[in-house]
Amino acid sequence: MPVGVRELTVLGEFKPFGLIAEALDGKPPDTATDKYDYFLFDPELVRDRDEIDDSDPSTSPLSNRSDHELFIRGNKIIWSTGARVFKKFTLPSPVIKSAADGNSITQSLFSSPNSSLGVRDISRPRREVRHSPRHSVNLLGTFDHLSRGDSAMIASHLILKDLLEEPQPTCIEEREKLSIMKDYDERTIWTSDQVPLMASYNRGKMQHSVWAVEVINSNLEMMNNSSHDALPAGIMDKRFSFRRIWQGKGAQTAACKVFLATDDDAAPVICFLHQEQKKLLSMRLQSIEINNEIIFDIKPDMSWSIPAIAAAPVSVTRPRVKIGFLPLADIIVLAPENTLILYSGKQCLCKYLLPSLGKGRGPHNLEFSEMLSAAHELKILGLADAVEARINLIVNSGQMFRCILRRSPSSSLVNDCMTAMAEGLTSRFYNHFLVLLWGDSDSDSPRASSSINSEWDSFCNLILQMCRKTGTSSQKHFISPPLSSWEFLVNSNFHDNYKKLNFFNEISSRMALGTREIDPLQSNPESEQSSEKPFYSELLRESLECLHALYENLKMDKLRNRDLELLSVLLSDIAKFLGEGSYLDHYIRDFPGLSMQIAICETSFSEKTPPRLFKWLEDCLRHGCSFASANDLPPLICKDGSSVVSLARKIVSFYSLLCGGKQMGKKLSSGVYCNIAIGSYSNSEELTVLAMVGERFGLQQLDSLPSGVSLPLRHALDKCRESPPSDWPATAYVLLGRADLAFSYLARSNKAKELETQSNANLISMSTPYMLHLHPVTVPSTVSDTIGLENAKFEDSDSADGPLIDGMEHIFNSSTQLRYGRDLRLNEVRRLLCSARPVALQTTVNPSASDQDIQQAQLWHLAQRTTALPFGRGAFTLATISTLLTEAFTVPKLVLAGRLPAQQNATVNLDPSIRNIQELKSWPEFHNAVAAGLRLAPIQGKVSRTWVIYNKPEEANAVHAGLLLALGLHGLLRVLIISDIFTYFAPMHESTSVGLMLGLAASYRGTMQPAVEKCLNVHIPAQNSSFPDMEMPTILQSAALVSIGLLYEGSVHPLTMQTLSGEIGRRSGGDNVLEREGYALSAGFSLGLVALGRGEDAVGLMRSLVDRLFLYIGGREVHNERPFFLTPTIDEQSRGAGQMMDGAVVNVDVTAPGAIIALALMFLKTESEAIVSRISIPQTHFDLQYVRPDFIMLRIIARNLIMWSRVHPSSDWIESQIPEIIKTGVSGLREHVDEMDAETIVQAYVNIVAGSCISLGLRFAGTKNGDAQNLLYEYAIYFLNEIKPVSATRSALPKGLSRYVDRGTLEICLHLIVLSLSVVMAGSGNLQIFRLLRFLRCRNSVDGHTNFGIQMAVSMAIGFLFLGGGMRTFSTNNSSIAALLISLYPRLPTGPNDNRCHLQAFRHLYVLATESRWLQTVDVDSGLPVYAPLEITVAETEHYSETSFCEVTPCILPERAILKKVRVCGPRYWPQLIELVPEDKPWWSIGDRKCPFNSGVLYIKRKVGACSYVDDPLGCQSLLSRVMHKAFGLTTIRSYDLSNGGHRGSSSVTVDQLISTFSSDPSLIAFAQLCCDPLWNSASDVDFQEFCVQILFECVSKDRPALLQVYLSLYTTIGSIVDQVTNGDFAFGDSLAISNLKLALTYNEALLSGGLASSRGGIVQSTFLGSLRKRLENVLHCSEGLKSDLYNYLKFGRWPRDQTGRQGSVVLSWYLQWFGVPAPPLIKTTMAKVNPGLGSISLVPLLRLLFPDTHIGAIGEIDRLLFSSEENG
Repeated sequence: MPVGVRELTVLGEFKPFGLIAEALDGKPPDTATDKYDYFLFDPELVRDRDEIDDSDPSTSPLSNRSDHELFIRGNKIIWSTGARVFKKFTLPSPVIKSAADGNSITQSLFSSPNSSLGVRDISRPRREVRHSPRHSVNLLGTFDHLSRGDSAMIASHLILKDLLEEPQPTCIEEREKLSIMKDYDERTIWTSDQVPLMASYNRGKMQHSVWAVEVINSNLEMMNNSSHDALPAGIMDKRFSFRRIWQGKGAQTAACKVFLATDDDAAPVICFLHQEQKKLLSMRLQSIEINNEIIFDIKPDMSWSIPAIAAAPVSVTRPRVKIGFLPLADIIVLAPENTLILYSGKQCLCKYLLPSLGKGRGPHNLEFSEMLSAAHELKILGLADAVEARINLIVNSGQMFRCILRRSPSSSLVNDCMTAMAEGLTSRFYNHFLVLLWGDSDSDSPRASSSINSEWDSFCNLILQMCRKTGTSSQKHFISPPLSSWEFLVNSNFHDNYKKLNFFNEISSRMALGTREIDPLQSNPESEQSSEKPFYSELLRESLECLHALYENLKMDKLRNRDLELLSVLLSDIAKFLGEGSYLDHYIRDFPGLSMQIAICETSFSEKTPPRLFKWLEDCLRHGCSFASANDLPPLICKDGSSVVSLARKIVSFYSLLCGGKQMGKKLSSGVYCNIAIGSYSNSEELTVLAMVGERFGLQQLDSLPSGVSLPLRHALDKCRESPPSDWPATAYVLLGRADLAFSYLARSNKAKELETQSNANLISMSTPYMLHLHPVTVPSTVSDTIGLENAKFEDSDSADGPLIDGMEHIFNSSTQLRYGRDLRLNEVRRLLCSARPVALQTTVNPSASDQDIQQAQLWHLAQRTTALPFGRGAFTLATISTLLTEAFTVPKLVLAGRLPAQQNATVNLDPSIRNIQELKSWPEFHNAVAAGLRLAPIQGKVSRTWVIYNKPEEANAVHAGLLLALGLHGLLRVLIISDIFTYFAPMHESTSVGLMLGLAASYRGTMQPAVEKCLNVHIPAQNSSFPDMEMPTILQSAALVSIGLLYEGSVHPLTMQTLSGEIGRRSGGDNVLEREGYALSAGFSLGLVALGRGEDAVGLMRSLVDRLFLYIGGREVHNERPFFLTPTIDEQSRGAGQMMDGAVVNVDVTAPGAIIALALMFLKTESEAIVSRISIPQTHFDLQYVRPDFIMLRIIARNLIMWSRVHPSSDWIESQIPEIIKTGVSGLREHVDEMDAETIVQAYVNIVAGSCISLGLRFAGTKNGDAQNLLYEYAIYFLNEIKPVSATRSALPKGLSRYVDRGTLEICLHLIVLSLSVVMAGSGNLQIFRLLRFLRCRNSVDGHTNFGIQMAVSMAIGFLFLGGGMRTFSTNNSSIAALLISLYPRLPTGPNDNRCHLQAFRHLYVLATESRWLQTVDVDSGLPVYAPLEITVAETEHYSETSFCEVTPCILPERAILKKVRVCGPRYWPQLIELVPEDKPWWSIGDRKCPFNSGVLYIKRKVGACSYVDDPLGCQSLLSRVMHKAFGLTTIRSYDLSNGGHRGSSSVTVDQLISTFSSDPSLIAFAQLCCDPLWNSASDVDFQEFCVQILFECVSKDRPALLQVYLSLYTTIGSIVDQVTNGDFAFGDSLAISNLKLALTYNEALLSGGLASSRGGIVQSTFLGSLRKRLENVLHCSEGLKSDLYNYLKFGRWPRDQTGRQGSVVLSWYLQWFGVPAPPLIKTTMAKVNPGLGSISLVPLLRLLFPDTHIGAIGEIDRLLFSSEENG
């Protein structure tokens, strides 16, 4: 067969784009070298696999795919794609060696390593290694490791398995012996990145070798006995060796090029280009899989060679086909005579000529044309840079031109046909097809041209050429020439052009090969051998099967009906030539117009029936996957790696899994391959969804399917949509339409940024077209991000200065607005806690001298309140903003001045002669800065060391000290280094040292960090034996003690506990004896923290430690023994006078509080009866006189903290805490009792009640327990009424307490109870409690009883109630309870600088007890926070069984220890369930990947047809059914008055306006606008409009917008059929819609029969599908002439061919497809096997048995027309 000649397509002269990029960047530096290197490589190598859909057949043409280029010059690397720079790299040193082989090296650099071995040989001569500074260190280290002084151990070749590892020596296997490769003459010339092979050349032996990389068997013994050849230790760990599989001698020099290609039978070959011999040697590579290991070998006798001076692998003939993991590669060869030849293996396909040597055509490139005019004779001297089908030609003029060897056809149909034949034909047939394809001239080949139709014509001509060579047909087929003007017009060029503009037109007879006069016997020359005829016949049969598979695949894409129509013409002609009548009948049934050109009666029917994909899908739905016949599936669909029919393969796999198919590895029981995504499943629908995800089958692909085919898949999605498994990938949730779950998944896996990158292409493809703009949801958190916060602006009506910076201006955002609605609660909190503006003083208009004194007194009292406000403001604004590292830290002002509203807001300052203002403001400034610092969110990485140092003042002050404490409480002081810490301690600034110590301890909490411990021990004299009498302020010592406790929290460190227990009974080293109680208390706090909750485990052998603590309390039962470690040391004895004991008497007034707190924390929640019994409550009058009342309160708290589970929120429980003597004494107060005894009893009573309330507050902290809230509120009102009656109550509690106890005690107890109440309701913003707190704040101001401690309690209570702006709450774990107890210690200070009994800085430790259990729901479509009802399930506790209750978001969740389930409920949002395992652990921190709530954000999706709770709180507007019926009911549409000009009234609502209220889906709104236009006039339009409104209501009310097109498709299909039959104008000439409708009805039958499971019925109404069936059957039964046409078809196989032939053939095809009538020869063949002696018995039962898929009505017609007529005849 002659070799074809083709003309090269020259793209232009080639220059590396890196040169252009350098020129655009400017002149290169003088140090730049003139030498450069570049590599071109395929973009497929670097493309992210997530972005590639390997099964997508619509690949862009090769000419439009830009090559990637690496340009290297000096130390610069430029990576470009086409004419665009992708990346630039600048290295510290010049690149010495980039690659040995541009193509292969580049592939190894950028492709992901395969499972075998991605190796790159780096062997080089020793002198070359030493010249490389990059490798010298590693290689020398390796050599030193190998040799150990023996130079014989150095390997000549090294292998680098990973870029981060050192190169390792290579060993070779020869004669089953392993030895190190030491031959320096063995030079590596090629390695493969696709298969583990290496080629080398030995200069001494003049031989080439091919090596296979294999894994060393660990049991293989070293066979070499010589010591220097033994493998060193460590090489066996690498387990790789090289085995020689081929060697060839005789070559004087090494092959200049080695590459992999493919032989003509698709076997891989290794090609060696010997330039001096001018030949290309190719050897076949064989692979055998043994025990999951591939072994490679080469058979020398199967080699071949072709003459060549240059060669390269290219992908020309089969660009999209792979065999295993190797792509099929052709060979482009430059022959010795400078001829460019394309080979497929050893088969020569064609020659390429330059345009000047072609067939007289002009060159494709203008620049190249001008060059040819200057040099007429160009010769190709070399080839370079081959990438796919593109290659560079080096010509004799020194220029280089980029050429393309193949252009993909512009016609997707031609491209698919060629790919189908490449994937389906056997090697010998496809090679012959390639010869025919490439042997043709350019004019006849299906290559790219200006006309897609001409490409299809060329491909048909090629198939026609094969048909003409087929000798199987025994007769000629003649079509008479045109006899009429009409037939002449139909065959004219004008008609061809008209067809291109009109899609649905009659198939042109010109396109049908069967319309031409073709005689296969005469078309072949007589000299042709008869043996070629069977060959071409088999080739044509395989081509028919391949193209038929493509034909069935195209049926699955409704957008390619035109291609399907064209292919049917070609296939019908092939079937006619082959005598495949069944195939021909199949195509004519699909496109009846073919019957006008091809007569089925003239072709004999074969027994082989064509695969019918629609029939397989029907059988699968009706009977199950196992009963569907595999003969109905084209074999190409079941072939692994077939891309051209991937759509059909996917559909078959989905139906298989949906209908009970089983998995058998990657293959299903139906015989097709399927990729299934990772995830759990419990039914076939969920497995089908996972398969759709695994196959990257998204909504866009689903919409392109015929509506009937898509229904079962939509059914599977709909069933899984409500509650899919929680471990599915995000793409699965997007496919289900659950973007809320997708966002939650991405947020939990910390992949939210993936949505902003190119890797979200798969996610987008899953969502199209309903979620085209999928983007991360950003919840507004600042005022600038919030819309409509008109009430957020705070301004005092009496203020003249307007709004100021008060540290709370950021608190208003969309979340808080949603939480508190339209009330002014937050504004009021902000007003109450504002300390940045002067307070208003109420005075007369004309003040006198006495009035000024009154003003100063009033201002002093108000200043007490102002200085206490930062405590509450810090809690209110806790963790509500994120800092900017570029901004300085700002602290709001602390203003102690007042203003006179009656005198135009004149400012009044405190008189400095009366008060020391600076001393008054020192610690309040500290607290003010702490409050400002607590605003920062505790997000690691948001605060850097540089920012902290940047905010450090030149001189230490209280403001920066407060910032340090705030940062430490958030855990952000870990950024400081040890030098920074000592720099802070150096000035010995009191507040700075306190803030830094507590902040460091909080940041390193529980870590026992040695460096921090040393810094703290410096401030504890007891820890400094060298300086025992060092003067140190008591405040610093107290802070250091608590810091030690935080640092050693829960560690049970014995030495630390010993030291701290001693410090409780020792006074401070300073002279201030009044502060020793605070020092002892701090030691007790610290001791309790070190042994927190460990109880007896913490004490162990140190029981005497407990005895000492009870001695400090004043207990009577004290053991006499004293352990050795508690014996006083010499230093202690020297300071004996400093002990808080006189002989054996302990000063319990100082030591008792610390000891009680230490015991409470040590035995927290241990339920230790022994310890509780020793912490006794006074039971007698003597005991009451012996124990201070406030110590009784501490004992009550300690007992209840130990007996944690017995604390119960009831009045009976509080009464049980009161001893009988006190109950009796209180109940008999009105009787005659001793005044002193009464005062003692009442003092004890109020402290016991207050202690019990504090215990309740700690026990139920942050729980919002209703019983605890009511109980504490009741006692708060009780104490308030005892102080001053404010409300009438019917409480049974004793009255008249104020007569026996001072008001100060009652005030303290009241405010401690209120503070406990706020702890229970932390973060709730409860309005009732807030009103009480506001009343207490105003009452104290009016009455003048403004004590600093009481105001601090009120301020903290307000802050706790709105903790973190209502977004945080308290925890009840041991660590949190300890922090809360330290913060709420019931000893309130008397003034702003009072630190004697309790350091005020400890009040801020409540931050360590807070948790962000805040949860808000965000609408995933709008990105806005919304209300949503939640059903929360908590685990069983000692107080209640497992309970579920409802909350409305935003809300605060229960603790992690009891939280089991959180479920989004309600009818307006899609349900979502989060299941948890209750664990006694802290809540997840911000940014924790394991947090199931995405740091407080839960994405939800609103159902279509429902409004949000903001827009429709009561649900009235969501009654869509009533509104739709009322606004657009049947009567409304029919009574629409056209006389008003087609305009509705102003009060009417249009459909699109109504739909936009319920959904933002653009498809729904567009449908409402286009299809529900009320201006349609005709009756048919009104009927269609009514139908549109009904289905719109159906889809909106059930949230199934995707079903709109399904309903419309099915409805318009039936409507079109009815109109065509009625009007006689058949616009559609196919019956594909019948198959589609039949499959939809089969889906409905499967639902009714239980074949498909559904709890809510089908997604499409059964009545609607039933009406479609009835309408179609009525049309078919009422058609005139159908019975006669059916009789002629069944009797003679004749289709209608008269003037009404088109109408008759179309209706007949509808009938045959709908009722499943078999082909006539099949009926006759089947009946011929039946005993003819049945007589007059009806054959209907027998026919029903023989043809079960045929409708019973059609069987009756067959019996009547064929058999009954014969009997009657």
